[in-house]
Amino acid sequence: MTDATPSRPGATGRIATRSPMSDGEWHRLHPLTPLLRGGLFLLVMIGVLVANLRERLFELFFPVFTDLPPGAMPPDPVDFLFSHNLLLIAAGAVVVVLVILLGAFRLSWRFHTLRIGDDVEVRSGVLFRTHRRAPLDRVQGVNLTRPMVARLLGLAKLEVVGAGLDANVKLEYLSARDADALRGDILRLASGRRLAEAGPGATVAGGSLVRATAEAVGSGIQGLVEGEDFSDAEPESIVRIPLGRLVASRVLSGSMLWLLGLVAAIIVAASISTVWLLVTVVPTFLAYGAYYVRSIARGLRYSIAPTPDGVRLTFGLFTTISEVVPPGRVHAIEVRQPLLWRPFGWWSISVNRLSGRSSTDSSTDQLAAVLPVGTRDDVERVLRILAPGLPADGWADVVRDGVLGPAADDPYVTTPRRARILRPLSWRRNGVLLTVDALFLRRGWIWRSLSIFPLARLQSIGLHQGPLARAMRTARLGAHVISGTVQTSVAVLDRDAAMMLMEDTARATVTASAQDRTHRWAG
Repeated sequence: MTDATPSRPGATGRIATRSPMSDGEWHRLHPLTPLLRGGLFLLVMIGVLVANLRERLFELFFPVFTDLPPGAMPPDPVDFLFSHNLLLIAAGAVVVVLVILLGAFRLSWRFHTLRIGDDVEVRSGVLFRTHRRAPLDRVQGVNLTRPMVARLLGLAKLEVVGAGLDANVKLEYLSARDADALRGDILRLASGRRLAEAGPGATVAGGSLVRATAEAVGSGIQGLVEGEDFSDAEPESIVRIPLGRLVASRVLSGSMLWLLGLVAAIIVAASISTVWLLVTVVPTFLAYGAYYVRSIARGLRYSIAPTPDGVRLTFGLFTTISEVVPPGRVHAIEVRQPLLWRPFGWWSISVNRLSGRSSTDSSTDQLAAVLPVGTRDDVERVLRILAPGLPADGWADVVRDGVLGPAADDPYVTTPRRARILRPLSWRRNGVLLTVDALFLRRGWIWRSLSIFPLARLQSIGLHQGPLARAMRTARLGAHVISGTVQTSVAVLDRDAAMMLMEDTARATVTASAQDRTHRWAG
């Protein structure tokens, strides 16, 4: 593994590295990386062996249940090997397979390298080579993931979020502390700062396989017992979600309405056919149960806090994910309140941002939620750190008029009275507000929401009219940003008012984009 380069005397204008892998040279990942990446193949092989030797294993561990008459059990492969004197050949074949696997793992590890310089680069593959590169000025964030097995081994993987579909660069696997230090270096480089070269005493984690494995496993078990603690981690989250609130919010979510409908269908179906019930309803109940368990487990250990490199989000009980969203990478924010949450005053917050993943990746929507459930005060605190470029003294009005509104002196342009028949319940709340820094879209009476679009991130603005809207002299105003879960339009606005808003928003967006410096948040 390449050693870090000693620092040059007199170097100025650079900050100290936290990881020796940030010296611009090629380095290898942790020696246990092939084991984790090829773990699925090993599990399949073990499953095949267990399936073929199940009778022998059952006889070994539960001999009291194996006193059966001859011929009652199917032929055993081990008995076949003994009876035909093939035991040595079988053992030799197993040794050859293990040697081939170890050799393949070793080659895979030697050809899997990374480099942190002007870009984040990863090279992998023995026969078919792959070279992925993420330019630092296009980095949208860095995620640190600790799957359960990797946590036991004291390892973690980094995912550098790029600016396109399937553009992420994955660094898997590193020791947990090296991964956190390397994440900090990548974010500091992406912010526009340069890193000092590693000191003369720095060494890259790894070394011999035995020593690296022992150190990683020891730190992994200690982390599970005491909890992870990294030097640059924000000591305290600005939001705390009690377990009772988290569970209640999942139970009172929109999926509960579907579940109640399913229960009603079961009652009807049970009186007609039991077979249909077993074939379709039972798997559906299992799917709902898995969804609720996964959703609750994801919200455990939740924390959100501002750091010098951006907003740090951490969540997950079994697989822990820690991501940092740098300033200027949030393109849209939405505050939502389902109907069943209203008596408790609970809200959720989601964002649109570049995730670097393909549109078919199911985890993209999970990463959009930045506040699973919170109170009004929680919402205001999270909004302040998600959009630090907006005036700090205006957030109270945003919550009052946008999240909770309309208030008596409502500043929003809302649905005209002549068109309230199209929005009989929400016509007073349905509205748009343009400020110097952002565009606010407010909608819904049953399911209330407020969408916030920083003008520096807005791509374009558009108006839409159908036949009914033309007859009622109304229009739909839509904000165009990167795709995501945030609702981006409000309908049934006065046509003339919507046209004026579109023109004013276009001019304000040009001004805000020209003054925006958030892509280099460290100067």
